[in-house]
Amino acid sequence: MHRLVPFLARSTALLGGLVLLGLILLTTASIIGRSVNKLMHGGFFQDSMGGISELILSTGVGEINGNYELLEAGVAFAIFSFLPICQLYGSHATVDVFTSALPQRATRWIVFFWEAVLAAVILLIVWQLFGGMERYIRNGQTTLFLQFPVWWAYAASFAAGVVAVITAFYCAAMRAAEAMNNRQILPTEHAEH
Repeated sequence: MHRLVPFLARSTALLGGLVLLGLILLTTASIIGRSVNKLMHGGFFQDSMGGISELILSTGVGEINGNYELLEAGVAFAIFSFLPICQLYGSHATVDVFTSALPQRATRWIVFFWEAVLAAVILLIVWQLFGGMERYIRNGQTTLFLQFPVWWAYAASFAAGVVAVITAFYCAAMRAAEAMNNRQILPTEHAEH
């Protein structure tokens, strides 16, 4: 388990990063295409360089159809993909103004408590995501432009969410062990107090 969970968290984060990189390239290409299309329809190019303008426009340059649909689905997947690695390294935003003066043992129990709460919340979110996916499978709704089933995006996010749930409960168990033994087990991005 000590090797499987970090492997799953890292793999999911890498996959989410690749999807995010693809979305960045897709959005950039769409913005450039839309800008070139607008420029070629502008008065200067239409009046002065009508032939060149028409030639460029005939290539179909413009906004990528379905860009927003892919962006919406991809960003949701990326968010769920990065949750496990954030959970594993304790990289979620924290405010320790009041706890910084506490002894390390007390801080470890507080960290365990919030880790357990976060695990329960992630489980609830992923459970609701599964319910949404089931609804979209039943009603057969598709996206407007690309006409791909909406449930596909839910299924991708759900798969990453399952890894997030596994990681969250693993981390909660490890934080409990850290609190009981008063020693660090999980990797962390910040120094212990």
